[in-house]
Amino acid sequence: MIKVKKNGVLLTPGQNNFDAHSVLNPAVWQEGEKIHLIYRAINPDGISSLGYAELDGPLKIAARWDKPFIEQNSREEKKGVEDPRLVRIDGTFYLTYVAHDGFNAVSGLRLGPDLFNLKKNGIISPKIRYRDAGKLFSYTKLKDDYYFFASFYERYSGRNILVWHKDMIFFPEKINGQFVLLQRILPDIQLLRFDDPSQLKDKYFWLYQLIHLSENVILEGEHGFENRNIGGGAVPIKTKDGWLVIYHGVQENNRKRIYSAGAALFDLADPSRLIARLPYPLFSPTEDYELVGTVNNVVFPTGTALFGDDLYIYYGAADKYIATAVVSFSGLLAEILKHRRA
Repeated sequence: MIKVKKNGVLLTPGQNNFDAHSVLNPAVWQEGEKIHLIYRAINPDGISSLGYAELDGPLKIAARWDKPFIEQNSREEKKGVEDPRLVRIDGTFYLTYVAHDGFNAVSGLRLGPDLFNLKKNGIISPKIRYRDAGKLFSYTKLKDDYYFFASFYERYSGRNILVWHKDMIFFPEKINGQFVLLQRILPDIQLLRFDDPSQLKDKYFWLYQLIHLSENVILEGEHGFENRNIGGGAVPIKTKDGWLVIYHGVQENNRKRIYSAGAALFDLADPSRLIARLPYPLFSPTEDYELVGTVNNVVFPTGTALFGDDLYIYYGAADKYIATAVVSFSGLLAEILKHRRA
């Protein structure tokens, strides 16, 4: 098994109200030795905003804002904005995040050339109720778990609940002239291709995607550590061997859920084609700060930075802290490739 070193907690809840309860699940943008960290912050009332910190190197905090980087400001964001991911493509930053109104979890987008002045682009996930999506699922060959989660969320939040949509993550460059996104409609990871982000606001685009959802599933749970569901993690990393995707898997038993990190490799030209994946977790909750917190037993990877051959992974720990782990980049690729698909 590949050796992963845990560096401990990087960021703890702050002294200001907006991030006094929890800090977690950061987006990461690397500029040489500098790291921009945009993280989910939770206040004592359970409302999420996004905070900002700057790192000098992978682990040294050089600055931390005492006010939110982005706050909720719409009906869809009533409960907050959560779990950002960040890329820059052709000079434009794309920041995706989850908007939560207390019932629905949908995906939002901000974009622009200036990281510190991103323009709100609104909701970019399907505004389609699960009860209607279930009918669309019948046109495509999907496992029963899709219908289970539709029923689960209807019981949880009512018959008008929208499709639970998270982990929208841009690939960091266009592929074959198109934008490519990871998304998660429970319980799997799916791929989206499109020519312009405006398409993500088109109801008919999403109707087509849901009718053909099974064709776009690129990763589903196969191993014990991901027996409930899987979802996106960090922005895919381009390597000579393929796109390295670090994702999260959820294991559920009667007593608890356990969130772990997984790793897989996809074809550079066709990222729907899985090349290889680790058959075991890249790392799982083992430390006190991962085992006990706002949500126990959680490591949730959302960002990476590369310093030489050291790949730093930034993750939410027990939904309370931001922690880091480091692994040999070349060693990880070699280990994944031992588990090639036929």
